[in-house]
Amino acid sequence: MTQNYTAVLKQEANEWIGWIEEIPGVNCQEPTREALLETLRITLSEAIEFNRAEAKNAAGKGFEEKLIAV
Repeated sequence: MTQNYTAVLKQEANEWIGWIEEIPGVNCQEPTREALLETLRITLSEAIEFNRAEAKNAAGKGFEEKLIAV
């Protein structure tokens, strides 16, 4: 399943900075726009996997998972 997120990109001096609107804490800085987009993809993916693992760990045993569309 593909999920879409919104990247906010901004060039400041010789650097590109960016963040993901929907996920607090996913922000990056790179020298080029293309490198920034790739780093944001990687960081977002890692953040989502970390959050999933943390949620499952917090739930303990006997939990149910259900997809919710918004």
